Amino acid sequence: MDNHYELTAAYSLDALDGLERERYEGHLATCEECREELASFWAVSGALAHAAGGPAPPPALRARILAQARSERPNVVPLRPRWALPAAASVAAVAAVLALGLGLWGSSLSRELDRERTAQASVAEAVAIVTDPRARTVPFAGADGHVVITSTGNAAVVLSGLARAPEGKTYALWVIADGIAHPAGLFDGSDSRLVQKLSRSVPDEATVAVTLEDEGGVPAPTGAPLFQSLIV
Repeated sequence: MDNHYELTAAYSLDALDGLERERYEGHLATCEECREELASFWAVSGALAHAAGGPAPPPALRARILAQARSERPNVVPLRPRWALPAAASVAAVAAVLALGLGLWGSSLSRELDRERTAQASVAEAVAIVTDPRARTVPFAGADGHVVITSTGNAAVVLSGLARAPEGKTYALWVIADGIAHPAGLFDGSDSRLVQKLSRSVPDEATVAVTLEDEGGVPAPTGAPLFQSLIV
């Protein structure tokens, strides 16, 4: 086996310079073993990128893989100016880092998908509340919107024309019952029309209020409500 084999991993990552790439591609046309090895690398790196229509791994991933592979070089005079690892070490090192990098990226993608599914489920619940024919509708005083409450206390707010929260700030929803304000959700006002389910049920004789707070939310209101709706 010649040193073309050890370049397979580098070629699969598009890490060869022009001359190296040209020579390797010439060899690839006549070597079935290298073609099979290259296909296996591309299968690993491409499977996750195309699974379920997912995006390609970020550019930073390729940089981490290359840096790790280069750090694995033995302290000897290289046979080539780049990628002079023994064949087994080259393939094993790059494959290991590739698997780790894709695993971390896949985990991040999974979290993003989970957040997206949660957001979609919340919107569906809010729409179900708003369209419930038995629900009560109570307007906000001081804003173009209202609160919709079902017979079980589940509630959603509908707001229009609210300005986007300033940088570093967020709108906070509160359910105020027996003089105590309970956090019920956050929103940034970026949508021209907001339909959002409250994270807390609304009892009778409670108040649903909105305040402007620091980004991320606070455990209790820091100022007077911007507007509110009294549930009677």
